[in-house]
Order: sequence, then structure tokens, then C-alpha cells
Amino acid sequence: MRIAFIGTRGVPARYGGFETCAEEIGKRLAARGHEVWVYGRSAYYKERPKQYLGMRVRYLPAIPIKFVETLSNALLALLDAVWRPFDVLLVFNSANSPLLLLPKLFGKKVVLHADGLEWMRGKWGPFGKRYYRWAERVATKSAKKMIADSRAIQKYYKERYGKDTCYISYGAEIRTSKAPSILRRYGLQPGGYFLQITRFEPENNPLLLVKAFEKLETDKKLVLVGGAKYPTSYSDEVYATKDPRVKFPGFIYARDILDELLCNCYAYIHGNEVGGTNPALLEAMAAGCFVMARDVPFNREVLGEAGAYFRKESDDLTDRMRWTLDHAAELPAARQAAREAIRSRYDWARVVDAYEQLFSN
Repeated sequence: MRIAFIGTRGVPARYGGFETCAEEIGKRLAARGHEVWVYGRSAYYKERPKQYLGMRVRYLPAIPIKFVETLSNALLALLDAVWRPFDVLLVFNSANSPLLLLPKLFGKKVVLHADGLEWMRGKWGPFGKRYYRWAERVATKSAKKMIADSRAIQKYYKERYGKDTCYISYGAEIRTSKAPSILRRYGLQPGGYFLQITRFEPENNPLLLVKAFEKLETDKKLVLVGGAKYPTSYSDEVYATKDPRVKFPGFIYARDILDELLCNCYAYIHGNEVGGTNPALLEAMAAGCFVMARDVPFNREVLGEAGAYFRKESDDLTDRMRWTLDHAAELPAARQAAREAIRSRYDWARVVDAYEQLFSN
């Protein structure tokens, strides 16, 4: 089959869940003999290889404004793709659903990856939220086939719109520590820090974590990897902490460094509360982290009993972190359970099997 991935920032995967999905699924489909193209956004890549891990990559421009960046790039990608002999167009993000009329006019098979409930994200103002609610409804009409990456998202579309979606989760690979000396670059040592890897946005709760950690009596550090592409008053508040134990190494994309940070953290704090199956949560579990997750259905679906949960209250999160310090002997069993959950339910080979079957039907 000839398959195009449209609506991500592109590959190599450096920016989020969609990009991880495109890379991990795309390279495996290519290895199985399919022709895979990934459309990306040129502004995100100084180096723009025409091929990557067996996939062909096409970089196109986008309007560098938060609300229209995705739409403008997806439109250009679709205008290019409809003239090429693709068998399937996999379009990411329900925000792009109004554009799907174009490939339908050309008789193209389109599959839409809905992702999470974007209208719930705090980064959008009233207009953005209304647009995403509208686009979500349009998606149920314009896309014959839709993918939901969690059972909770699948249930949402069925109950709200009567729309049947295909459940296909993300996956993850088991990670182990190979070069813990890398941590010294950041002034860290194994087991000496709490960790969060995320964009600094309200629905990911990095500020809640900082406030909770400031009240925790410990010589361990807090490491927040990531930041904000578009600085906001919220991200400014995150950076404003005066606690010297809080470290901001910025965005890190190198796989070997991320693996060491994950595999050697004392505990991982997953603050995401919007969306479906989150790749960052899966990667933390695959690295054998003890995970404390925001108590929402999406996270409970993935983590199950292999971790702990906290409410959206700094005192509650402080108590949860303090509990881990007082019960260190109980953490290894949860770490092992998290890895077993990845092996049994979130294996990439099974995920790609599901995509291949969906594209073939």
C-alpha cells in the first residue's frame, strides 16, 4: 500500500504524541514493504532528509500562528497528496476535519486520527474552543473511518455523536539504563530526582507540580523537561519558582538522554488530564518508572494499578510524593507491573497490525 501521514509536525519525532505515532508506525509499515510518506512542517527541521527510517518525508511550510499552524500545513499537504497515487491518507487531529472534503472529492480513502478532546485544553481561548467543538462534530460526518487511541475517547464519540470509532492505542518499547553517567551533565544522580516531561500548558499541570514540590521536605530534585513553544503567563509562572531544587533543562529530544532520565528517576509525575492514551505516560511505564498520574479516566485506563494517582490539588500531590519517600520499598513492584502492562497491552507490533488491517479494509 501507499500511505501518507498528514497533520503532524513530521519526523524525526521530536515534539509530541502525533509525531511519535507517525515515526513508530510509519517505520514499521515501511519495513513491512509499504510505501510511507510523512508530511511535516519545514520550520521545525533545520535538516530535512528526504528519507528517514524507510519513510519518505516531505516538508511544507505553515503559518506560524498557534491557531492556524496545523490547518495551514495540513491544507498544503492535502493539496499535494490528492495528486499522488496514495491508497490511504491518515490525517491526524480532528481540527483538520473540515479539510477532508478535498480528498473525498478526489476519491481518496481517508482515516482520521481523532486524538483527545482538544477543546478542553487550557491553551485555547473561547474562539479556539468553539472551533474545536465544531471540528469534532464535523469529523464524525466527514471521516468514514476514525481512530480513537483510548477506550474513553471511543466511548465519548459513541455516546455524544453516535459515531463508531476504531480503537487503536499507542505503543512503547521497554527501555533500560545503559549510560547513567549522562545524568551528570544535568547535575543529577540515579534515584535523586522526580521527573516530568511535558509542554508547559495548564492541562499538563507543571505549575501544580512545582507548587506541590516546593512544600516537600527532601534533598531530591525536581526536573521538568520541556517548555512552551509559545510563551504564556502560565509558563512564566512555572519558571518563576525560587526553589533551587527545581531544574529546567529545556526541551530534550535525544533518545539516549531521555531514556536515562526516565530509567533513573525516583518517580515520574504525569500531570496530563486531557487526551487519550498519552505517549509520555507509556514511555514512563516502559522505562520502569514509578508513576504518579493525574486522576482522570484516560490515565487510569493505561496505568491501572501499576502506580498512584493525585487530585488537582497541590497538597494532595505533595502528600503523594511524600508517600513515595516513606514507602520506597513498595515502589519496585509497581515499576515491574508498569513494564508488564506495556508488554501485554501496548506492544508496537500489535499496534501496527491493527493499522495495517484498518487500512486494508
